Amino acid sequence: MAFTDKQIQEIEGAVAKFMYYHRPPADIRNKLDFGYRIEGQSVFLFEIRPRWDKPDEKIESPFAKTTFIKTKNKWKVYWLRGNLKWYPYDPPYVRTISRFFELVAEDKFHCFFG
Repeated sequence: MAFTDKQIQEIEGAVAKFMYYHRPPADIRNKLDFGYRIEGQSVFLFEIRPRWDKPDEKIESPFAKTTFIKTKNKWKVYWLRGNLKWYPYDPPYVRTISRFFELVAEDKFHCFFG
């Protein structure tokens, strides 16, 4: 089930605020940048970097994910471990998409940015 137009606007507003404050400086974005993707009921945050052996190609490496759980009216928060599996974050749920981006920015447990 896809997000409503209102939910997409809310997500894009929260993403824009996060990117404004946390995106790498413009002069290094060709070497490191952030992006996001909406897939189904999930929002992914990822790094964009040049591929090490083919710098003309870009690689997207996800580092944070949230999935909207409609029955609970909450967002479930995940982080990507080194084994490339998604694990619930602590706290595992947030009430708003904005709070998800705040958790990622805080990175209290150093799960998202190391």
